[in-house]
Amino acid sequence: MRLKELAYARPRYGYRRLTVLLQRDGWSVNHKRVYRIYGEEGLLVRTKRRKKRAARRRLPLLPATERGERWSIDFVSDQLADGRRFRVLTAIDQVSRECVCLEVEQRLPAEAVTQALDEAMEIYEQPMVITSDNGTEFTSNVFDQWAYRRGIELDFVAPGRPMDNGFIESFNGKLRDECLNMHWFDSLAEAKRIIERWRVEYNEMRTHSSLGNRAPAAYVAELLGVGQGSPVQQARFLTL
Repeated sequence: MRLKELAYARPRYGYRRLTVLLQRDGWSVNHKRVYRIYGEEGLLVRTKRRKKRAARRRLPLLPATERGERWSIDFVSDQLADGRRFRVLTAIDQVSRECVCLEVEQRLPAEAVTQALDEAMEIYEQPMVITSDNGTEFTSNVFDQWAYRRGIELDFVAPGRPMDNGFIESFNGKLRDECLNMHWFDSLAEAKRIIERWRVEYNEMRTHSSLGNRAPAAYVAELLGVGQGSPVQQARFLTL
């Protein structure tokens, strides 16, 4: 049953990687036994998806209830004025709606993703769970080992169901509508500056109906019992 749970949560993982996850959970099993059960239960990874087949549901997770409990991450793509593409790593806190990271680069392999999240965790509390889709950067060995070393659980949405990660999908829509579609970036440096300015504005000023029409900074300040907003962030917003 535990093998089936892991396989459904990580549908692109083969039996060897699932063996590692089982061993981390304390199961004393080797890859040969896992492979036998893996085949008997029909859990083999298919190289070609069957058409019109409904995605299997993961076991439901309870929603996050505290700030810093769970982050959602994803990618957004755009292009510069000269046609060069770039990507944005987006990350938000599911409870406070804080945007904890907007990393802008032309390429964002798993190593760059983990470095950007490391930097975000120097400012924001490390989450217990990170929810993402099944993109190669998030299912790679590099990302998996990084999460394991930090003690972070990875929660993958079911293939073909992006709204299972609705927090980040909603945020990405706001980022594109309010920032990316409003600017014509001449250079990657300009894109970084403008997108970071929008991130600070989003956290410090943009109100959210789910937070009682407060900005994330005001919501967090109330949770912590301190004054609204961070003077450092407010000063940085004025200079970006």
